[in-house]
Amino acid sequence: MQGKVKISKSRVDRMIPGEIVADGEIKGFVARKLSSGKVTFGYRYRDAAGKQKWHGLGMMGSITAEEARTLAKKRAGEVADGRDPSAERVTARAEAAKQRRASSNTVNAILDDFVKRHASKLRSEDQITSAFDRYVRPRIGETSIYYLKRRQIVEMLDAVEDKAGPVMADRVLAHVRKAFNWQAARDDDFLSPIVRGMARTKPKERARQRVLTDDEIRDIWQALETADVPSCYPRYVRMLLLTMTRRNETADMNAAEIEGDLWTIPGARYKNKLDHVIPLSADANALIGAKPQGFKGNNWFVFSTTDGTRPFSGFSKAKASLDAEITKRRKAEGRAKMPRWTLHDLRRTARTLMSRAKVPEDHAERAMGHVIAGVRGTYDRYSFLDEKREAFQRLADLVAIILSPPTDNILRFDREMA
Repeated sequence: MQGKVKISKSRVDRMIPGEIVADGEIKGFVARKLSSGKVTFGYRYRDAAGKQKWHGLGMMGSITAEEARTLAKKRAGEVADGRDPSAERVTARAEAAKQRRASSNTVNAILDDFVKRHASKLRSEDQITSAFDRYVRPRIGETSIYYLKRRQIVEMLDAVEDKAGPVMADRVLAHVRKAFNWQAARDDDFLSPIVRGMARTKPKERARQRVLTDDEIRDIWQALETADVPSCYPRYVRMLLLTMTRRNETADMNAAEIEGDLWTIPGARYKNKLDHVIPLSADANALIGAKPQGFKGNNWFVFSTTDGTRPFSGFSKAKASLDAEITKRRKAEGRAKMPRWTLHDLRRTARTLMSRAKVPEDHAERAMGHVIAGVRGTYDRYSFLDEKREAFQRLADLVAIILSPPTDNILRFDREMA
């Protein structure tokens, strides 16, 4: 090593490969000429633990000798104050890298990946994506997963509970927890903010058992006449009850799936992945309506706000308008507000009505689309068609009586199933 001299441009120009020059004025400031001929500036010091450190200041060409001297003087001051320049640089670079990752790893991005790689393979895909789109993305979608706080999760769940009740809040929590756990298994830097104690209900309370009363069925039917909803919505809601179908199954009902009085829901969009044939009662068939004017072909969506080109999808807004109309009517009549209900309650209600109409248990289960234990291997989509037709007709007959009850208020279903 050469003697301690001032590192300057002229001194650097005279350096030979392999030579190291230590500055005589700033302790630790050095210049080193590499075998490639390039000169690098650095600052050597010891940290608080006495360990020797090297802090690079830059290469000659990207920085001058005088600029390197200024930086070395600054680093010396930091060390004198008990700081560790090299450690701070590592931390700063890690933070910058984290910021770059954070900007691309938002909640929306993680949910997209989770749905694409995992949820798309599940029967519950529609429920999961609907929960994400309706409750999660609008609230925390743009937030980086690395900066997401427990408080934000709780506030999101509070909003869901206020809007749709505690059971729905817990469903959303379950879907988000699965997505975050899925991400945590792939990302060493991500720690899910979801912890115990965020659930709003006890496990036994989460399974809904809501069955609408006859009065509530009448309230819904009557409110549909005057509620501020899309023109297809009243037909859609009534079809849910008369066919015992799930929300999206009916919303996606396409004229191409209907032949005569038979509606075949393809297995591709049915929960058990099997085609489900529903013999439509006359009342249900009347809800299909006419083909949109000017529509070419027969693949138009029955319930649509776009002249059959796309299925109806504005569930939340329409349901809120319907609930508001029901509340207004009941208030005007001096009755209490109708307890919270969901569109899926119509399916459960229809199943209960079939029992009231003396439909045999196994026929009602088949009409509901359930696979009877032990017969999946010999599945025939047209099996028990007559029995299902009778079951749906009995359902429609009972609904008609509920909507216009006899004066003696006695509902009679004396005839037996064939």
